[in-house]
Amino acid sequence: MELVCPAGTPAALRAALEAGADAVYCGFADETNARNFPGLNFSRPELAAAIDLAHARGKKVLVAINTFPRAGAEPMWHRAIADAARFGADAIILADPGLLAHAADRHPDQRLHLSVQAAAANADAINLYAREFGVRRVVLPRVLSVEEIAAITPEISVETEAFVFGGLCVMAEGRCSLSSYATGQSPNMNGVCSPASHVAYDSAGGQQSARLGGYLIHQRPQGATMPYPTLCKGCFTSRGETGHIFEDPVSLDASRLVPALARAGVTALKIEGRQRSRAYVAEVVRAFRAVVAAIGSDTPPPAAALARLAEGQAATTGAYAKTWR
Repeated sequence: MELVCPAGTPAALRAALEAGADAVYCGFADETNARNFPGLNFSRPELAAAIDLAHARGKKVLVAINTFPRAGAEPMWHRAIADAARFGADAIILADPGLLAHAADRHPDQRLHLSVQAAAANADAINLYAREFGVRRVVLPRVLSVEEIAAITPEISVETEAFVFGGLCVMAEGRCSLSSYATGQSPNMNGVCSPASHVAYDSAGGQQSARLGGYLIHQRPQGATMPYPTLCKGCFTSRGETGHIFEDPVSLDASRLVPALARAGVTALKIEGRQRSRAYVAEVVRAFRAVVAAIGSDTPPPAAALARLAEGQAATTGAYAKTWR
């Protein structure tokens, strides 16, 4: 199984390659990718150099151009596709049907992957993207169980890539409007979910508060651990009860499910975390490299001791087990 790893900076890309990544995914430093945060991502010269470095080591670079263009601003996305293809990207990760049509028409030899932002969660949808745009791989939404993936893979003509560690988006991928409502910046168009520019912390009366766009997301006793104020993982009061209505502030860790994902027909394992440090990237990649290496051997996969790297130092298998059903 191919190990696909995040790189928010050239340093993180080098760390991922050295730790054992088969492929690294990254994006340009603009709103064409869904991790458009200050200080992250690649300039044109940096991406060209990164692809050359990876290819020299026999590795791949996948370029995420996975946001949805604003009306009238399509040339920015078209330029990103053309530059990624010109630099020799091993695949371009796209979500928008218009961009997929453009890439298939203008760059017919370029390998295309369907982003998780496209939210293609059944065989009919996946096959449509393959038939119409020549997509070669789909990044599966984080709403499917292992059993559902196993039912889908025999029915599709493309490779599958599944998330196994990192941030867990609990909404239908590519359809979230919560951050856009609170901040005016859309994760799926501007590439920014819960942007730091709209985050505010304050303390009063022995309590510390975290707000996003003026909305109170978390309130804890002074000195307690305070999660980053992401709306879907916020703490709210509803019907007289206060708690995490959508999702606890935890990370996905499917390391123990990798053998089951392999049996389900998953082609590649994806680690989330382009906004994380190179040390985080290196440690997570090494852990999953060992898990993948154990598949097919007589030894059980090693336990990946990654809890301290997870959000809130806690983890979940998310929808893979679907324990709420």
